[in-house]
Amino acid sequence: MALAADSLKPRGLARILGWRRLRFTVGISALFGLLLALPSETSTLIVIARAVMVGLAALLAFGVFERWPTRLPRWLARSALQLLGIVAIVPIAAAFAYIVTTGGDPQFEKDEKRVIGYVLLTFTGVLFAPWIAVGAMLKQRDAFAREQALSFELERSELERKALDARLRLLQAQVEPHFLFNTLANVQALVDAGSPQASSVLKSLIAYLRAAVPRMHETATTLGQELDLVRAYLELMQMRMPDRLQFALHIDPAASRLRCPPMTLLTLVENAVRHGIDPSEVGGRIDVDVWLRDHRCCVRVTDTGIGLQPTSTGLGTGLSTLRERLQLAFGADAQLRLTEVEPHGVAAELEFPARQERA
Repeated sequence: MALAADSLKPRGLARILGWRRLRFTVGISALFGLLLALPSETSTLIVIARAVMVGLAALLAFGVFERWPTRLPRWLARSALQLLGIVAIVPIAAAFAYIVTTGGDPQFEKDEKRVIGYVLLTFTGVLFAPWIAVGAMLKQRDAFAREQALSFELERSELERKALDARLRLLQAQVEPHFLFNTLANVQALVDAGSPQASSVLKSLIAYLRAAVPRMHETATTLGQELDLVRAYLELMQMRMPDRLQFALHIDPAASRLRCPPMTLLTLVENAVRHGIDPSEVGGRIDVDVWLRDHRCCVRVTDTGIGLQPTSTGLGTGLSTLRERLQLAFGADAQLRLTEVEPHGVAAELEFPARQERA
């Protein structure tokens, strides 16, 4: 980015005689020329032309020594070299201006008024041009400081974004084996039990993983896609325990295109199956509801399983990782809560800003 920006900056003569510099120099030189023309008998336009020539010469010296030479002795500051260059060029430029405006022969030895005019022009240039240059240098330094501060801020923001992306991908990498191992353990239990449904369950699982695994690597998905994965997952779980699991999915159509981190709904539903329905002898029911309220997306996954256990020490790996991924994606605007449901069960409620998927 910085290299691309540098390549767009004017270089060489285009930088030395930039439009803003040129406009300012011509304007201020014309003003001084107008003041010098007041006591002079020479045409006002000629006096202004001479002042402009001196101003342009000073601008040329300022710009040349701004870049050249590329390396200076330690005892010589570039700003001092620029000011010396301006002081040296002013009398030469004044003499050149008189030569041009008098047809090549100013006749200083014969015309005392021209000598006085030349001295006044030179004195004015030597007196004011360095101070104007100092003001330009200070303005340049302020602009450079602001540019550097902005550049550092952009670089810092970019580094922070990359760090967050890396952290998010690390958390997603933790989700993948957690989910896959749990799902494969369910299939293994079905095979060990000699269930005739093992083959059809494995076939459904393969089809499901083909759709689910690529999405695990995405930084964002939609609630509609999440709900499709949840439905496939619950159908698999229902095939494993047909008498102990019922489920229902309800989503507001307006919420289907809202963005969310991958595996958001699936983590909540998997947690309800693993810690609520599976340990229960009679099983239970899972309800997934998604709706919009006040420009926020609300998700609730309710199960009628065994409920929160007293021995539980926290959210568990899946929910803890989900909470951190939500914070990385939405900051403090995302909330995840667990509450008990009477007479038994758990409701996991999630809220985050409603953001449409970009086309």
